[in-house]
Amino acid sequence: MIALALAAALAAPLAASDFRPLDPENTLVIETTKGRVVVEMAPAMAPKAAERVKRLAREGVYDGLQFHRVIDGFVAQTGNPNNRDGGTSKHPDLPPEFQFRAPAEAVSVAVERSDGIEGLLGATPFAGVRQADGRVRGWGAYCPGVVGMGRQADPGTANSEIFFMRAPARRLDHEYTVWGRVVDGQAAVNAVAVGEPPKVPDLMLKVRVAADLPDAERPKIHVADARSPGFAARLAALKAEKGAAFSICDVEIAVRAPG
Repeated sequence: MIALALAAALAAPLAASDFRPLDPENTLVIETTKGRVVVEMAPAMAPKAAERVKRLAREGVYDGLQFHRVIDGFVAQTGNPNNRDGGTSKHPDLPPEFQFRAPAEAVSVAVERSDGIEGLLGATPFAGVRQADGRVRGWGAYCPGVVGMGRQADPGTANSEIFFMRAPARRLDHEYTVWGRVVDGQAAVNAVAVGEPPKVPDLMLKVRVAADLPDAERPKIHVADARSPGFAARLAALKAEKGAAFSICDVEIAVRAPG
């Protein structure tokens, strides 16, 4: 009976009130050769990286670039103007943004552990700790769909390269700047050709900030609100089903067309 109840809770659709609209200024729309990818950016986690990605999109730097390094079960990497590792834009390298601090009310905590917490900031997963002043110190969690800034060996060499997670790789936590999460189009990320480089690489055809698109061309989706009652109920059922094995990477973000 308990298993049936959990299955029902997980399958129950979220109500319209459990969803929220995307902020067009912090939504990246990527048209690829495998389909459209929509990223909700996380400037509260990495303001410099989010601003850099938007700037490069607006300058057209990302248009036509290859997914030059794609490893199955790991990442799809792109964003280098020379279409291989080590390329950079004309802008200076960025400092690492491996950690963030946020008010407790800005995040949704999914699980409390003896040594910390895991949850969501917007749609982007994080791990962290509560601080004595009531704030949260956290770092992006490299779950499927999370997007990060590539770099060289020096932590302060992020520039234009970006990568999309095709599977969880929590070993990257604390090591690479997280700047958002795919909220629609993960199937396209998972479908790009594999290789280092691929024999026939897939491309980012056009990369735009949603705020710069005509209204008719903006993504017509809302995303699940991690702080809504319906999301909380589904999360509780998922945690009960997974038990001690639960991690924030088990949490998917539903989307719906408004109306």
